[in-house]
Amino acid sequence: MSAPLAETLTQLRVGNQKFLIDFYQRSRHLFARWAQRQYQLDAPQAHGLLQDTLLDFYDQVADGRITKMPDDLRAFLYGMAQQRLEANVPAHVPLPAAEAGRRQRLLAQFNQLGPDCQRVLTFFYFRGYHFEKMGGKMGFPNATVARLQKSSCLRKLYELLR
Repeated sequence: MSAPLAETLTQLRVGNQKFLIDFYQRSRHLFARWAQRQYQLDAPQAHGLLQDTLLDFYDQVADGRITKMPDDLRAFLYGMAQQRLEANVPAHVPLPAAEAGRRQRLLAQFNQLGPDCQRVLTFFYFRGYHFEKMGGKMGFPNATVARLQKSSCLRKLYELLR
């Protein structure tokens, strides 16, 4: 992993799925062998299961159910896949078009913000920093300035979304 784990979660939360795509491309053959040995799935079924599992993981990160990157992501995802198989969850249930579109718009608008606003919003919403810590990280003189910056950045994002 080239990016720090917190940065990876932040990117996932704003809709950037590159990390998951790379993970899929690196791991699909190994996952297919595991699925074939454990559950007698052929390669296309195993690849579909891994895709669905990665999308479930993404959804859990995006809606806040996962707040910390697992120490062993591969084992965590294999466990999720195992739970899908044991619970007999239907495969390839896509996101509703409205939600998929909303996430893509949010990512595009977030990327239009300046780097300082991106960092402020990331620190507050995705890393859970309080205003004093965020102010220290950003070089602001005090927590009030951090609070005002967060408010200003959020207002800018809101305006971009409208």
